[in-house]
Amino acid sequence: MKNSKPVEYAIMPQVLRVCDMPAQLRPREEFERVGAENVSDAVLLALILRTGTKGVNVVEVSQRLLSAFGSLTALAKASVKDLQSIDSIGPVKAQMIKAAMELAQRLTRESVGESPIVITPEQAAAVLRERARVLQHEVFWALMLDTKNRLIGEPKQISQGTLNSSLVHPRELFKKAVEHSCAAIILAHNHPSGDPTPSSEDIKITKQLIGAGEVMGIRILDHIVIGHRKHNSNTDFLSLREAGLVQFG
Repeated sequence: MKNSKPVEYAIMPQVLRVCDMPAQLRPREEFERVGAENVSDAVLLALILRTGTKGVNVVEVSQRLLSAFGSLTALAKASVKDLQSIDSIGPVKAQMIKAAMELAQRLTRESVGESPIVITPEQAAAVLRERARVLQHEVFWALMLDTKNRLIGEPKQISQGTLNSSLVHPRELFKKAVEHSCAAIILAHNHPSGDPTPSSEDIKITKQLIGAGEVMGIRILDHIVIGHRKHNSNTDFLSLREAGLVQFG
């Protein structure tokens, strides 16, 4: 008998649908059982996405997203195009994720209040934290305060890009300060690297702006550098005033 090549059986992987999962592990059932605050990020994301795609259930899609970006912060920074680069994420699902992340950021900003009183570095950082968290480039803001230390309107963006003396000019800052009739200013910018340690240029610019403020009769109260919270740190920002790096008025 002539030898023939053995028959090979191609066994297709079995797709585990959400309805095939144990009831306690299904996203909706788990949400109802333990509450929103106690479910995983993957479960919350699965509830937003609602359905998976061919061959991949919605929980696996969510886990794939979180694994690809590494954290919710990184996921929030991702563009719609970035999201669509992940298998099983099309334009509709990418928009759903982006919309959910934007709502979360707006809610946090709203919780700060329209005209909060800002008298501590933590309060200043809280105003900008959600704005700064998703940025991949440096932005320099000014918090304009009235005589009672209430924030006047939204934080004013003065410049965008790595700080230097040509980018942040006193003229641009104090033009806005005069327009809003503010009594004092808190400077702030973010470090996308996550490390809030100020550079020598940050310190130089701060001193320059303090000097200009003295001429204008507008006090510079502090300069906040916002980064990311690290496992070995209790905060995600640095106050140049608290650190004693600059003498403020």
